Amino acid sequence: MSPTSQAQVRVRACAKINLTLRVLGIHPDGYHELRTTFQSLALHDTLTLTRRRGPFEIASSDPACPQDETNLVWKAAARLWSDAGRKGDLAGVHVHITKRIPVQAGLGGGSSDAAAALRALRVLWKVNLDDAALHEIGRGLGADVGFFLQGGTALGVERGDLLFQLADVQPAWVVLARPDFGVSTKDAYAWWDEAYIRAGRRLDVGRGQAGEWVNDLQAPVTARHPRIAELIHQLGRQGARFSAMSGSGSAVFGLFDDHEEAERAAARVGRAGVTTWLTRTVGRQAYLRATAPRVS
Repeated sequence: MSPTSQAQVRVRACAKINLTLRVLGIHPDGYHELRTTFQSLALHDTLTLTRRRGPFEIASSDPACPQDETNLVWKAAARLWSDAGRKGDLAGVHVHITKRIPVQAGLGGGSSDAAAALRALRVLWKVNLDDAALHEIGRGLGADVGFFLQGGTALGVERGDLLFQLADVQPAWVVLARPDFGVSTKDAYAWWDEAYIRAGRRLDVGRGQAGEWVNDLQAPVTARHPRIAELIHQLGRQGARFSAMSGSGSAVFGLFDDHEEAERAAARVGRAGVTTWLTRTVGRQAYLRATAPRVS
């Protein structure tokens, strides 16, 4: 396996929201049984991978983004390096991550960066692994990584990593709002666990009418961070046809049919010192085109 003659690959890593997230219980191994609907967004990070001599390195425009072995990009690269049969320490690539997706926001930035790195390194290293093998690597890295290798709208079951492609949802403008704090995924699920145990492991996981979008993590997270609930209600008052917390938070989203209405909502919510983004949903085919590695 020889390196490509091209020195650099750029790739986008798109954000996601969870249109629904049902937590159905806890497995004996500690993992949670999930049923979630992922939706990809146009908001994205950009990874620039440059082939060079020396050790593997990660740099980022966001100091909150890990730049060592704890970053999923590093773990993705190490796994692909090993599966491709390369020997010795991971080396020969510098990765720069231009961050636009906030960390600890429930928007999947770390997982999306990992999926983007897998796509880009397969090209840069000329790795002879098909999409199915890449998906297996992704599943081993985290429940969301596999989704970011396909995008669009998808149902995730079991740990959220067993995926079924769905028809693209109705296109929408999306206003994202994030308070001045993050929520760790570990904490959000621990808070759900507390409620589950207090209820004698009999939480009403079947609540909600057929077709209704529900995030089961929203109640335990907003109980500790009421500012998140305020933002959800504020987006609703600004005209969102649906608003909720994404994943484990702390970001919330509102879906709008009209671009100008969405712009006004983002501006009004942002006046309260909250960071907002205006983006849109992205269907699967558009996602695959947008996130294809670009060699230069």
